[in-house]
Amino acid sequence: MAPHLDEALLDDPDELQGKDSRGTLRALATAGAQVREALHLGREAGIERLADQGRPRSVLVAAIGGSSIVAEVLELLAEPGSPVPVQARRNLPLPGWVGPMDLVVAVSLSGRAPGPLAVAAEAARRGASLLTVGADDSPLAEVTRRARGIHVGTGRGRTSSRTSLWTMLTPVLAGADLLGLLDAPDSVLTAVADRLDERAEELRPTSESFVNPAKLLALQLAETVPVVLGDGPLGGVAAARASSMLARTARMPAPFGELPDAASGIVACFDGPYTHRGGPRPGTYDERRIRLGDIDTSGWEPHHFDEPEGELMERRRSPDGGRDIFADPFLDGPTLPPLGLLMLRDAPADPPTRESVQADALTEAVLTTAQEAGVRVMEVRAGPGAPVVRLADHVAMVDFTATYMALGLGLDPSVSPHVADLRDRTGG
Repeated sequence: MAPHLDEALLDDPDELQGKDSRGTLRALATAGAQVREALHLGREAGIERLADQGRPRSVLVAAIGGSSIVAEVLELLAEPGSPVPVQARRNLPLPGWVGPMDLVVAVSLSGRAPGPLAVAAEAARRGASLLTVGADDSPLAEVTRRARGIHVGTGRGRTSSRTSLWTMLTPVLAGADLLGLLDAPDSVLTAVADRLDERAEELRPTSESFVNPAKLLALQLAETVPVVLGDGPLGGVAAARASSMLARTARMPAPFGELPDAASGIVACFDGPYTHRGGPRPGTYDERRIRLGDIDTSGWEPHHFDEPEGELMERRRSPDGGRDIFADPFLDGPTLPPLGLLMLRDAPADPPTRESVQADALTEAVLTTAQEAGVRVMEVRAGPGAPVVRLADHVAMVDFTATYMALGLGLDPSVSPHVADLRDRTGG
């Protein structure tokens, strides 16, 4: 049985605010402002000094938890044209090749995350250049200052890495642009801020669910067992973000993947118990004995005859993903929710290329296969713009969707008792 998401609650701004104890929705709405503030803080920190240091031999990015997407985005955007390798590292050991010719980027909103802090300290000991992002009054900032690196602060009021992505990501992108690793000048990052402002307005809490795409998507996803799929590398990073936000914010597990590599793994799920191709399951069929002459049996699948009484065991699939309109939840047990496929699609290539046409064909084939199997398909398409602008489109949508889902399920998006228990038990 699918969880119940309260649509009336989603359309009540006062109720949303009351359940959102730490202002998650409000924090997400500041994403555009985060970009602008981070650009200012980067300039104050002297980030332009990176260009004076010359291009490094390699770049290593250390980030964990809610900050880990920073490393994923940098790898994504740098890969097509970066003249030096860029790779992610969550914790020690630092690779043996890292030395004075390399740049290590460490990101931690609090400046106290053990992994990035340890990586930065070891990189400083080896004489590597440092670019760090985190709280000003933190151990991470102190390590960087001692190593004469560049530390960019995070400003005030940033309490969660999940809602402060652009505070952490913007200085890293600006630094990578200065080094010629990717194309993210101030004009592009300003376009990111503008796009995030547009999405914040469109997805605001006072916008009713029938016109708010994030609320609509939350309602649809809550009725399914969700799987998230990106239609390429950009969509893959967004899918990873969606999976993380659904799990951590909405407490909804959601496997994710990226086309083309994940096609077979995701499509194999269409044969499982959450679609009408998955075979019998509780509530899937109406199974009852009736006299053969009592009703029209066209469209029913004969199971077997019991002689000599001439009774037929009837098993009829519902067209709605295998759900049975006659199912009795007390006698047959609760029905399983259907599989839901959230497809995150990039903006159409302009002009189309051979590769983009092939990628679109694969995506359409996956969607068609899903629909034929009774999977509930949901699509989100990024708007046009530079790659990081298009990524911002997806990130805003999945972040707001996960938060609305949590609130509609009666959960506080920023407070998890079990996470708090785990921290108490581990001293984290």
